[in-house]
Amino acid sequence: MRKGRYYLGRVIKLGNVTQQSLQASIIDAPVVEIGKFDWTITDVRDGRTSSQPYIFGNLTKYAKDGKVTVVDEGSRQQVKANARNLLEASSPFVYLPDFSGIAYLHVWNGIQEDVFPRRFQSVIEAAHENFFAKCHIDPVSDYKAFYAKLKSIDTFTEISAKVFPPNPLFGRLWGELHDYIKHRNASEVSIKETSDKKGGLDTDITTHIGQIIENPDYQPEAIPTLTDSALLMAADGYGVGKAVGLENGYEIVIKTTDTQKSFLFTKSPNPEELAALAHNVFQKISKERDMRH
Repeated sequence: MRKGRYYLGRVIKLGNVTQQSLQASIIDAPVVEIGKFDWTITDVRDGRTSSQPYIFGNLTKYAKDGKVTVVDEGSRQQVKANARNLLEASSPFVYLPDFSGIAYLHVWNGIQEDVFPRRFQSVIEAAHENFFAKCHIDPVSDYKAFYAKLKSIDTFTEISAKVFPPNPLFGRLWGELHDYIKHRNASEVSIKETSDKKGGLDTDITTHIGQIIENPDYQPEAIPTLTDSALLMAADGYGVGKAVGLENGYEIVIKTTDTQKSFLFTKSPNPEELAALAHNVFQKISKERDMRH
């Protein structure tokens, strides 16, 4: 059984894209032409009525006028023949409404992990006729990998993040920021801090992540600052963030997108089995990070 790597993300829904319309768009996806290929979602399995709701599908890339090589028996030659709607690549995925979570397969030389989110976004927004519709996938960071990178920074010179309203889960450590976004009725919040002073930025971001890895019930002595909260929120899949600093005098850049959480599973999955595994992974993330509804 050949295995592939599935990447985890949160599906951010803005404008006319709602939880309900997103799911309807996955089930009845339009065809979108991008360059030489067409894209759509095929082989859908609607599991929304199960105890752990999910929707399974394949993000599919194909050529309307493809070419295949066949053997001409008369001439004993290999020749090209037309092949209508020739499949180029297909990436199985599962969407979990309870977590706004998605797990999708990285397909080498076809639908790589950085390509899938862009094409998925194009299909969903096209289903809304691209009218006041925004949908994108933000990666869920692997806390341990992110923490290991942050620990290498001696002095922080920049922390920035762009975050979006969480739905339905939010992280306890960044609960104050969650409330702020709701109070402001904001669809997006961007924040950036820089410092060229000796000692750099005064941040506890490394401590917060390290402590919550050790203990999901970790309670800091003071509420995390706005910028630290935003970076934590981005790491949990509700935005993108970046930390810049010095390591032994050299500048390094650490992005939440660099440490995306993933797991290995068969490349030709049974929809229910993939959904069950993805649900367990997202549930474990929520428990480890003390995320709440």
